[in-house]
Amino acid sequence: MNTSPRSTIERPQRTATNTGSFATVRPHLEITGDLGPRYGEILTAGALEFIAELHERFAGTRHDLLAARLQTRVDAANGRDPRFLSETAHVRRDPNWTVAGAGPGLEDRRVEITGPTDRKMAINALNSGAKVWLADQEDATSPTWANVIEGQITLFDAVRGQLSFTSPEGKKYTVTAEKTPTIVMRPRGWHLVEKNLTFVDRANRRMAASGSLVDFGLYIFHNARTLMDTGSGPYFYLPKLESHREARLWNDIFSHAEDHLNIGHGTIRATVLIETIQAAFEMEEILYELRDHCAGLNAGRWDYIFSIIKTFRARGRRFVFPDRKQITMTVPFMRAYTELLVSTCHRRGAYAIGGMSAFIPNRRDPAVTAQALEQVSEDKRREATDGFDGTWVAHPDLIPTAQAEFDQVLGDRPNQLERTRDEVVVTAAQLLDVSSIGGEITEAGVRGNVIIALRYIESWLRGVGAAAIDNLMEDAATAEISRSQIWQWIHDNSVTAEGRRIDRPWVEELVAEVFAGLERTPGDRFDDALEVFRTAALEPEFPTFLTVGAYARFL
Repeated sequence: MNTSPRSTIERPQRTATNTGSFATVRPHLEITGDLGPRYGEILTAGALEFIAELHERFAGTRHDLLAARLQTRVDAANGRDPRFLSETAHVRRDPNWTVAGAGPGLEDRRVEITGPTDRKMAINALNSGAKVWLADQEDATSPTWANVIEGQITLFDAVRGQLSFTSPEGKKYTVTAEKTPTIVMRPRGWHLVEKNLTFVDRANRRMAASGSLVDFGLYIFHNARTLMDTGSGPYFYLPKLESHREARLWNDIFSHAEDHLNIGHGTIRATVLIETIQAAFEMEEILYELRDHCAGLNAGRWDYIFSIIKTFRARGRRFVFPDRKQITMTVPFMRAYTELLVSTCHRRGAYAIGGMSAFIPNRRDPAVTAQALEQVSEDKRREATDGFDGTWVAHPDLIPTAQAEFDQVLGDRPNQLERTRDEVVVTAAQLLDVSSIGGEITEAGVRGNVIIALRYIESWLRGVGAAAIDNLMEDAATAEISRSQIWQWIHDNSVTAEGRRIDRPWVEELVAEVFAGLERTPGDRFDDALEVFRTAALEPEFPTFLTVGAYARFL
C-alpha cells in the first residue's frame, strides 16, 4: 500500500471563553495514521466532525460504564454472583412492550455469514447466498489502521454496488449474485480504542478515539441514506455488552445519529450479541433499552464461554472448565443460556439468532469436509428446533447445510416468533452451573490451547483476524478461551487426567516445545505472539482482553 507522510487535520484556533479565564478549542479529531489511497473518501471533514460530536456527547458515559465493568469484576472476584436485577423487575413483569423488530431486508435471517471486511472476503460473502452478511470490524478483523479504513472503503463500495478486487496474481473478483445479503455491520466493542485518531475535547485534552464510535460513525455517516434508498437500512451488531446501561448508551447514540443525519427515529436496527455472563442476566432489560431500534439478540457462544472463565477465573473448582472441546452447546449451563435467549426474544418480538459452529470444510480433504458438515448440521438442527430464527456460518460451503435445517423447521415462514417458549424457566443457578459439565483436562487439551493461541495471535498481529487453524475457524474469542483456560488451570493448580499438575514451569516447557516446532517464514510475527501469549496467559495479572495490550504495543 502506498502511503503519504503522516498527516494531521489542521488544528482549530483557540477561542476564549466569555470569562476569559481559560482558553477552549472546538472538539475535533486529529488523524495520526498514514493516509493510503482513497482514505480521503472516508476520512472526510464531515465524517470526522460527526465522530468528534459523538465523542463530545458520549465519551464520558462510555468511560463511566467501563469503570462500572471494573467494579463488577471486583465484586465477582469477591464472591458476588450475577443476579437478575430487582430494580428492573417491573420491566420484566410488564407484558405490554415489544421491540421494533426486523427492518427492511431483515425479515428472513435464517442463515447469516460472518467475516472480515477485506475486499475478497466481502465479495465471497456477498456472492454466498446467505440472507445476511455480518460485516465484521470486531473479532474477525485485526484492527490495523489499514484494515479499519480499507474495511470502510469496502463497505462504501459494497453498499453502492461497485465492489471489485484484483488479486496480486491478476485474478479479478466481482459481485455476481442477483440478490446479495443484507449487510449488518459489527463495530468494535466499548473497550477498544482507535489509536490512529485522537479526540481533542474543549479543554484541549487529548485521548485515543473510541473504536466503537469510529466504526459506527464512519459507516452510518457515509452509507445510511444509500442503504435506505436501496430498500435496506443502517443495521448493526453490538458486541460484548455487559449491562442494560451500555445498551442505553447505544440507544442514545442511535437517536442522536438519526437526528444528525435526518433519517427518522427508529431507522437504525441493532442486534445485540449476548456474549457475556453479565448480559445474560439482563437480556430483557437490554431489549427494553433498545426497543425503538432493536431487531434481536444473538447467542455469541465463544465470547460467552470466555466471559465466564474471565469473570470467575479465581473462584475455585466450581468454575474450572475442562478441555475446550468438551464445552458443547448441550451442556446444562449453555442450554440454559440459549433457552432463555429464545424465550426472551420471542416474548418481546425480537429475532433470536444462533451462534457459529467452529467447524469449517476443507475442499482438499473430503473426510474433513464430511465431518464439518455433519457437525454443523447437528448444531443447526438443534438451534432451529429450539426456536432460533436464524444462525451464523463462517464459510460459504456451510450455507446449504445450515439452510436445510432451518428450511425444515421454518418452511416458507421468515421466522418462528410465534414460538414464545412459555414453558422455559431459567434460574440464576442454572446459568452458573459450570460444574455440571464434568469432563477432564488433558495434556492434549493444554497443548492444543497453546498451539491455537500462539498461531492465532501471530495471525492477528499480521493483520488477519479470522484464521483457519486445524480445520476450525478461530477468531479473537476462541483465542481468548485458549489463553484464559491456561491462566485459570495454572492458578487453580489443576491436574490433568494423566496426573500432571498444571503449573507455570510445565506450561513454559510446552510453550518452548510448541514454539520450536512452528513452521517459520520470513516476516512472521511468532516472536511477538510469544510475548503476547506470555503476558496474557502466564503472568499473575490477568489482562481483561489480550487484544488491548497487543494492539497498544504491536499494531
